Amino acid sequence: MAIDIDEFSYLPAQAETLGVPVPRVERIGLDLADGRRLSALRFGDGTPRITLLHGAGLNAHTWDTTVLSLQRPVLAIDLAGHGDSSWRSDVDYTPRTLAADVAAALDVWTDVPQVIVGQSLGGLTGAAVAAARPDLVAELVVVDITPGIDTSAGPAALREFYAGPTDFATRDELVDRAISFGFGGTRSDTERGVFLNTRVRADGRVEWKHHFAHLAAQALATSDAADPAAAPVLDGSGWEDLFGVSAPLTLVRATHGFVAEADADEFATRLPHTRTVVLQATHNVQETAPAELAALIRASAAAA
Repeated sequence: MAIDIDEFSYLPAQAETLGVPVPRVERIGLDLADGRRLSALRFGDGTPRITLLHGAGLNAHTWDTTVLSLQRPVLAIDLAGHGDSSWRSDVDYTPRTLAADVAAALDVWTDVPQVIVGQSLGGLTGAAVAAARPDLVAELVVVDITPGIDTSAGPAALREFYAGPTDFATRDELVDRAISFGFGGTRSDTERGVFLNTRVRADGRVEWKHHFAHLAAQALATSDAADPAAAPVLDGSGWEDLFGVSAPLTLVRATHGFVAEADADEFATRLPHTRTVVLQATHNVQETAPAELAALIRASAAAA
């Protein structure tokens, strides 16, 4: 894998494939009151009306192709413990805790209510933001997550993947591991994902940027069967937060994701004002159906 690249080096090729221009993009940061730092990517010129929140174990770059398809000013936030944002010493990555950071960032980085699009953990974090700070949210789009999903299938596979080594000799070694588990697409796509979700330590070893991989490995080493990645998503407050959302609400269900038809039906029964959209995609909809998701987000932003 090439090492003479930076986090934005992949964008021109992605944009060329889509036939769109590369927007202006910059990494921004916010120093929080407790000494941590929250990081984000700001795409485009002008005031963003769209804020994107990624899932557990991902980072803001998971949205790159969707953002290129959107061609709109966008804010993509690295949740605490992910990407370039600080890890939490208390390992509290529940949606309400993450939402406090997001709200603080929106107070500084935006000046209009946002269409918040959250995938997986980011979806329930978005719900917590919308419930606590309705003034910040024009619409909420929850992507392939409900508080009632069964974590014994897809999330368990992710747990097994992250329960292995947390540091590697090279990024290629990690790419090989990801491919052996069936994650990622082409090798070049997997290389991009690995590069953007890892860092090189002072001793030259490569490690995951996100805290969940390290927590999973620790849990399995102590024979703890709990899933540290699923627990913060499904901590019991999700339905309460969703009931508190006053903004228009859309659930996106991926046909090959974590939300089954029964989960979507339960969501619609509990929240009858919700719109449900089904997309042909895997759980990471922003990566496997970016154009379709971008079209949905674009329409939401136009209506907001």
